[in-house]
Amino acid sequence: MKKFTTLCSLFALFLLLGACKSDFNYYYYSKEETELLSQFLKLPEFPDDYTVTLPSHLRNAGLFARGVERDKAVLGRVIFYDKKLSKDGTVSCASCHKQELAFSDNKAFSDGVYDRSTARNSIALGSVANFSAYYGTDLNGSNAIRFFWDNRAETAADQSRGSMTNAQEMDMSMHEIASTVESQSYYGPLFKKAFGSTVVTEDLVLEAVSNFVNAMGSFQSKFDAEANLSQGNFTGNFGNVIYNNNFNGFTAAENRGKQLYNNNCSSCHSGNMGRPVLQLANNGLEANPIDLGVGGISGANSEKGAFKVPTLRNIALTAPYMHDGRFNNLIEVIDFYNTGIQNHPFLHADLRVGGVPMQMNFSADDKNDLIAFLNTLTDDHLLADKKFSDPFKQ
Repeated sequence: MKKFTTLCSLFALFLLLGACKSDFNYYYYSKEETELLSQFLKLPEFPDDYTVTLPSHLRNAGLFARGVERDKAVLGRVIFYDKKLSKDGTVSCASCHKQELAFSDNKAFSDGVYDRSTARNSIALGSVANFSAYYGTDLNGSNAIRFFWDNRAETAADQSRGSMTNAQEMDMSMHEIASTVESQSYYGPLFKKAFGSTVVTEDLVLEAVSNFVNAMGSFQSKFDAEANLSQGNFTGNFGNVIYNNNFNGFTAAENRGKQLYNNNCSSCHSGNMGRPVLQLANNGLEANPIDLGVGGISGANSEKGAFKVPTLRNIALTAPYMHDGRFNNLIEVIDFYNTGIQNHPFLHADLRVGGVPMQMNFSADDKNDLIAFLNTLTDDHLLADKKFSDPFKQ
């Protein structure tokens, strides 16, 4: 009798567990949503985690990533790669920002719709430690770094709107973008998770893309690994922390290059590869520039010919260089700073000596050492990180 009672109890437990299993949703998306999404997209069963934790050497310098809403970032990733959101269906945000090139392009001017060309070189999104940490006035106040070469966009949403509606890039109105998103069936489940509704608006599209962009960043390079171990010997603060000691994990050439960089480049571009020291500068590309850069937006004479000062993460991958892609490789860039700086009236003071453009006079060995150091800024993790990759099935 006892054995029979035990068997009955086990059978009842089995039935109870079976009932619970049938009522429990093991999937983040419903079965119907999963079947729909899987027709078009390669998304994981459970959404990727877009939480960003910067390395200790950047946190100790006062940089912290803001929170990113995961489901909005997932949606933003799809929008970022969706070519249907351009006028001729051939261009997405990712067309000009390729992951394998640290989200830059290998052309001086990228290809827009109808074989049009962009007006400026595509800025490498992978040059930034993390956008949310110091870009965008909505996240970081009036002193935040702004977007585009001429700093005209205050937020990631402004930047996205500017590119989507630019006649030389995607050439869509935001109304057209929202309507196209609404007409694609795969966006329904993603909007529902991100915003609790399948209703698509222009602002929600931009909010989603902003979350994806604000999660981006590069902070897992060889330089970062060594900087984390060498924080006891530095000078400066915030953006211009300089690590004076040799890094144990660097080669002799990389350490010599680091010292050259510290002495000649860090006062503009940042010593710790965090926030750039300057928001804009005239670096003497031309004595009489046609493209006025920041000055073309602000109208200030002192800013004519001045452009954004980027940080140099992944610089070895992001040729061609400068706002117009005029330099094909790093040797050409270094040669320009060696002997080619032009005497513009508002050439930045750090590039002027005694009223004339400075010449850095790097030797051939110096150039090789500097390039060896710049190669330590490459972040292979970012190049292969699936949560920033193309989610569309080919």
